[in-house]
Amino acid sequence: MLHSAEALCAFSNPTINSYKRINAPVTTSGATWAPSTITYSGNNRTHAIRIPDAGRFEFRLADGAANPYLLAAALIAAGLDGIVQRRNPGPRYDNNSYTDPLPLDQVKQLPTNLLDALRCLKANTVLTQSLGERLTTAYLKLKHQEWNEYSTCITPWELENTLDC
Repeated sequence: MLHSAEALCAFSNPTINSYKRINAPVTTSGATWAPSTITYSGNNRTHAIRIPDAGRFEFRLADGAANPYLLAAALIAAGLDGIVQRRNPGPRYDNNSYTDPLPLDQVKQLPTNLLDALRCLKANTVLTQSLGERLTTAYLKLKHQEWNEYSTCITPWELENTLDC
């Protein structure tokens, strides 16, 4: 799953707003536990995959907007690919990614927005082959339409900060 994590974000974080949760800055309360890196850990919620006990893992990227059917299919495809290809997940990290972040040259960051995740999905052959080219193409088309709608709107922030430039 770590191998395809960037592409999985297109399914696990399918909205523009999804990316305000992952890669979020530290909150004053310290209650933010969303991952920001493509890493795994033991019982640490700041990593993409949490393995609290033997035989159990938690994929921490998904938010409530994810389609449970597409996400489950994508996770199974990525997991089977990891098993068949005998992919090495790399080292386990137990740091708190918010208070003790790892150097960026040591770990990969998650996509910072939906467009980046869609680009990763388009480049990912594992998910396209498993889910089918027709489904992946249709999903990408739908999500690119959403991104284009979003990026052509003028936001209140833009009005407030750039109108008089």
